[in-house]
This record gives sequence, structure tokens and C-alpha cells, in this order.
Amino acid sequence: MSRKRPPDEGDELLARLGSLTAQARERAELQRSRVELALALQRGMLPRDLPVAPGFRLAVQYAPACYGLNVGGDWYDAFTMPDGRIGLSIGDVQGHNIEATAFMGQVRVGLRALASVTGEPGELLARTNDLLISLGSDLFATCTFMRLDPATGVLESARAGHIPCVWATADGKSGIAEDEGGPPLGVVAGIDYPVTRYRLTKGGVFVLLTDGVVEGPSLSVEEGLDQVVRLAGIAAVAGLAAGSLAAAVIKGAERVGHEDDAAVLVVGHDGLLTEGVAGSGNGAGGERPRIQP
Repeated sequence: MSRKRPPDEGDELLARLGSLTAQARERAELQRSRVELALALQRGMLPRDLPVAPGFRLAVQYAPACYGLNVGGDWYDAFTMPDGRIGLSIGDVQGHNIEATAFMGQVRVGLRALASVTGEPGELLARTNDLLISLGSDLFATCTFMRLDPATGVLESARAGHIPCVWATADGKSGIAEDEGGPPLGVVAGIDYPVTRYRLTKGGVFVLLTDGVVEGPSLSVEEGLDQVVRLAGIAAVAGLAAGSLAAAVIKGAERVGHEDDAAVLVVGHDGLLTEGVAGSGNGAGGERPRIQP
């Protein structure tokens, strides 16, 4: 024999269900608002325009993560420095939330501000590192900063825990940049970041990227970097535009197997410079010739 619930008990159950539904809707709206705010912060903190220099082309591609409640903190930047050289940075903040996005803005603004005091990439990263530690945040960021001299094609690079860049030349050579690097920004005070120098020759390219482009459940970082090396080599030999290469690299990020921020910054040289073999060297001394981009 079935037991009927009193009318008031059924009404109470419906009221509770209605209250729970309303609370769930409010939480979903709140979290969606947080994600939208973080995305707006990302858009507002990234540069709208890229520097222009005769003989050089800059191109970017950026795909912000927006899955569930996660929003990442990857960034890129390019700006003209006081001495006329071009500063290039790319990086990734720990975490996937609005705090990571806000911290990304602090790092990017800090790099720009300190670049007016020193343009030397290693010293710039060291000062930014100490600044972030002084802020007392629990977050940290990986970063690569490069200084390009359009008059000579020389690129000076310093790296703070970030994945290496990829290079390619018009004669078919390509590879992963070999620089020593240092720890991420915001972890340990008083760190020195070594500088590696490269020369970008006519038809050559450098590709700066974040790990969301090359690493994930379906692709190891080694496989991802090899994929970018192949793309950069093909683009340099074929004389493809920097924008086309950046688009191809970001398209390849779909193979990593997860949704994460993905940023690509390509530097291409299509002008004439003094002929010579590309070289690289470390430290503040002269260049040490060897086969590098």
C-alpha cells in the first residue's frame, strides 16, 4: 500500500529544490563573471600594436584558455626601448585563475617600466625578479626577454625558467636555441640571468612561445618543440611571412591534448644586413662565432 506525503511536505520539498537551483545558478553566474573579468583583464593587458622596424616583421598569435573556471596567465609583449632597440617578452604565470591574470599584468608592466632603467636582458630579468619578490606574492612566472637591434640583427636573450625559443635560417638550418637560463621570476632573490647573443640574418626567424603551444597530455614538450622546429624551417626556406608562421604554430597547439593558454611571437628578418655567418655568445664580452641563427 502506497504512502502519500502530506501536502505541506511536498511543498517544502519543492521549495528546497527551488532554493538549491537558485543557489547553483547564482554560483554559476558568479564564476562566469570571474572568467569574463579575467579574459577582459587579459585583453586589456596585452599590447594592441607591435613595433615596426625596417627589414623586420613581428607577428603574434594568442589563444586564451577558457575552460571550466580556468583562465591562464600567459602573455607576450613587444615595444620600442629608449635606445631604439626592440624589447620582446613572452611568459607564463603559475595558475589558472583571475589572480594569475592580475599577476601577469604586474610582470609585464614591471618589465616595461624597468626597461627604461636598463635594457640589458639579464639585468632586466634580475631586477624584475627582485621586484616581484618584494611584492610578497605566492605566484611565480617563467619568462624570456629578448632585445633586438634592428641596425645589426643582433638578438640578446635571457631566460627565466621558460621553454627555449626556436630558430630557422633561409638556408635550411633550424633548431632549438641553446641558452643557459635561470629560475622562474619571483622564486629566489639575487639571481643572475645569463645572456645569449644571436644574429638574425636575412630570411631567418625566431619563434618565442609558451608551453601551452608544445606540451600536453597528447604531446611531450620535446615532440612539440620538434614540430615547431619543422614548421619554422619550412617557413624560412619558403620565405613565408611571419604572420603565416605564427598562425601555423598556434594551429599545431591543437595537438597537445588539453586547453591551455597558447602564445606565439615570431620575429622575422626580410631586410639586408652585413653579410656573415650567424653567431652567438654568452656574457658581456664579444660574440663567439659558431653555427647558430
